[in-house]
Amino acid sequence: MALTTCSPAAYGRVAVLFGGDSAEREVSLRSGAAVLNALIQAGVDAFGFDTAERQITELIDEKVDRVLIMLHGRGGEDGSMQGALQQLKIPYTGSGVLGSALAMDKVHSKQIWQCLNIPTAKYEIAMKSRFEAGSCGAIMNKLGGKVMVKPAREGSSIGMAKVTSAKQLATAIEDAFKYDNTVLLEQYIEGPEFTVAVVQGQALPSIRMSTPHIFYDYSAKYQDNTTEYFCPSGLSDEDEQHLASLCALAFEALSATGWGRVDVMQDKQTGEFFLLEANTVPGMTEKSLVPKAAAAAGVSFTELVLAILATSME
Repeated sequence: MALTTCSPAAYGRVAVLFGGDSAEREVSLRSGAAVLNALIQAGVDAFGFDTAERQITELIDEKVDRVLIMLHGRGGEDGSMQGALQQLKIPYTGSGVLGSALAMDKVHSKQIWQCLNIPTAKYEIAMKSRFEAGSCGAIMNKLGGKVMVKPAREGSSIGMAKVTSAKQLATAIEDAFKYDNTVLLEQYIEGPEFTVAVVQGQALPSIRMSTPHIFYDYSAKYQDNTTEYFCPSGLSDEDEQHLASLCALAFEALSATGWGRVDVMQDKQTGEFFLLEANTVPGMTEKSLVPKAAAAAGVSFTELVLAILATSME
């Protein structure tokens, strides 16, 4: 796979934004450290910038030419940082304000996909301002008896739960309200989970995840060595091509650009794929999925980082 990169000098002085104060701070610090190390080893004039410890306006004093965003979650992946950088007239990697904001919001993502007939699981929405626990029985029936509860604007599976009863649903919703005033209630799809990275408009090979956990949660992603990753994922050539096209279309539908990742479930009965969510600043740690997919396509970690940085040149 051929990705566009530039000579190290062409990027100029680069700030890698990481850390921040979202619930995903620890993952962001690890992603940022890995990316920064790769840039320095490649000869790029790069330095780290923790937005929880420094004011964004200090980037002007640092005379940066561009920014590589490694901030996961709110404040870095939701459009707010992108808007601030645009006001400062500093080029940055990945999606713009609109794409970042839409992809960060699981509810709005699903509504857009639904309008475009892009397959996504059935869902309901719980709003903190008007949630009634008495509605949980009807919701469970409507969504098939097994439901995933997700804060609308969190990542890394933070605040998520799988429930199988109305009582569990009410408790999980209240727990999710600790992270967000809007909570997505999604029909649980029985079958394998896949993820597809999109870099510079190209879909990388899909990855299938397998975990002994109830679902692919925070621990399975970042802490547990029992999680297995399959790339190639075991799909037929036809299904692999279909999934790649579907994820590229879903990513573009949210006005997402540059690079990112789309998560998908496959119904084990019908074989149909259902979109879960898109990520515009996915993890880049040693356990992260985008580097695994890049390696399967013959792209090294350093090449991948340079290609991501190149998205700031557009």
